[in-house]
Amino acid sequence: MSKIEKKIISKLFKNNFPILVAELSSNHNGKLEQAKKLIKCAKENGADAVKLQTYTADTMTIKSNKKYFKIKKGLWRGNNLWNLYNRAHTPYKWHKELFNYARKIGILCFSTPFDENAVDFLEKLKCPIYKVASFEMTDIPLIKKIAKTGKPMFISTGMANLNEIKTTFDVARKNGASDITLLYCVSNYPSNINDFHLNNIKILKDKFKCRVGLSDHSVDMKITAAAIAAGADVIEKHIALKNQKKGFDIKFSIKGNEIKKLKNIMTETYKLVEKKFFYRNKNEKINLKFRRSIFVVKKIRKNEKFSKANIRRIRPGYGAKPMYYEKIIGKKSVKNLSPGTPFDLKFIK
Repeated sequence: MSKIEKKIISKLFKNNFPILVAELSSNHNGKLEQAKKLIKCAKENGADAVKLQTYTADTMTIKSNKKYFKIKKGLWRGNNLWNLYNRAHTPYKWHKELFNYARKIGILCFSTPFDENAVDFLEKLKCPIYKVASFEMTDIPLIKKIAKTGKPMFISTGMANLNEIKTTFDVARKNGASDITLLYCVSNYPSNINDFHLNNIKILKDKFKCRVGLSDHSVDMKITAAAIAAGADVIEKHIALKNQKKGFDIKFSIKGNEIKKLKNIMTETYKLVEKKFFYRNKNEKINLKFRRSIFVVKKIRKNEKFSKANIRRIRPGYGAKPMYYEKIIGKKSVKNLSPGTPFDLKFIK
């Protein structure tokens, strides 16, 4: 990990603002230059990091035409697993160039390794962070391998129950992972808004006392805003180029300047919920003068008693607070007062 990457990670993790991770996945469509364009697009539109996926078809599965290896439902139905991964993977020979390109333009780049050999490969490239995919979250040997690098880990929790998450979390901790971020995830592609239970973000935070984010495969940016409001520290979202029409993940990817729109939604929502206490903002302080307060509404002579007829609670707010009104009634005035005078408690004899 370079000094610049350490600095970026430290800044991202310490400023409390939610982080946007742009997932390239297979939307490069087998073209190195398109992969670079995706990284550049993420950087130009405000993403904090980009993420790759490091696997080959042979590290994911085996070549087989048996029914177990054919996808029957969902976005990729009809595909054979090996054939799908073979077409969708990011070639190992691209990785060094993509990492270097990301470093050159100043955006953090990391990856998801899908087996132990991928971890060894990424270590040679000084990958600064590792993410565990939901489908590999229960692969304990892989979790141990990643944790032993001592680098920050993002762990997606799609399909997992709390016991499975705890097992993985504990194994990662015991094997050297001191910085773990859990990502609540709905492993459905694309995810329907009704599939989400964003209170799980708070549940994970309370139980594991760590950063928690959302790995989002929905097509609705409202999910992101709701997740930030629920306390998400990280949003991971698949990206594509502005006018891109094709891609294995295109159905649940945000395109071009939609990345900037999403980042703005994250920032604005965070600002709405970051304060943990009641306070008056600058504009509210200005408007205090339009509150109700106590005013003299009829001529009052010295020693005359204050009554509901000669003092009232009205707008604007230059007089004494209405909370004193009932205590003032029946008291005497220390001097003559004219209508329209803001009431001061010093007027009481």
